[in-house]
Amino acid sequence: MQDWNPALYLQFEAERTRPAAELAARIQHPGAQHVSDLGCGPGNSTALLRKAFPQATVTGVDNSPAMLKKARTALPDCQFENADVALWQPEVKQDVIYANASLQWLGDHATLFPHLAAQLADNGVLAVQMPDNWQEPTHTLMRQVAAELGHPDSGREALLNAQEYYDALAQSGCTVDIWRTTYFHVMPSARAIIDWLSSTGLRPYLANLDNIQQQAFLERYHALLQKAYPQQSDGNVLMLFPRLFMVARKTSA
Repeated sequence: MQDWNPALYLQFEAERTRPAAELAARIQHPGAQHVSDLGCGPGNSTALLRKAFPQATVTGVDNSPAMLKKARTALPDCQFENADVALWQPEVKQDVIYANASLQWLGDHATLFPHLAAQLADNGVLAVQMPDNWQEPTHTLMRQVAAELGHPDSGREALLNAQEYYDALAQSGCTVDIWRTTYFHVMPSARAIIDWLSSTGLRPYLANLDNIQQQAFLERYHALLQKAYPQQSDGNVLMLFPRLFMVARKTSA
């Protein structure tokens, strides 16, 4: 798949950073010395961690060279590592492991979350936020268009339910706070929703299509989005965006 596009991703930087900031604000660990940002992207979330933990060694982890290049330029006082988050194992147990809108791209969460909890130091905190929009029109319509046009599905898996995440982390020796927030993003049009998703959810659907196939996919998707997200009285549309949050603190080995 073509590498991530930092500029396109940051087109909606304020909207993308809001849940990242709200997740960071829920981390209570003033003495943290080792902090990691998993799936750090262009560094917008890493910047929040650098501000929250000025005394710590902050490391961003991602597997996109383009994203890491952007992050290193923006945050020269942080460390960055090209690694597969699913296999990531730091040399030092971490006081804070933060993953904002990244783990949804990985499979087998029943194994992944205990693995991440095992990388925490005593009293360490795992803070995770993931889009929980699998059943929202933005994503059900992607799957519908792919099926209509005879293209493969994205390969992305639906999230586990909240109880399954709670149990996986509680059984890994953590106390767990878990909640769900739905954001209503004001967008100027259904086309703007496509612009948002072009750098994230639409990528795996479009990656292996030629230009003509991509155009056909997006035209059909746009037509369905216009019906699913009608214009409001001021001409804007509201994109509902549920997100699942969890903050788990390691209390036992």
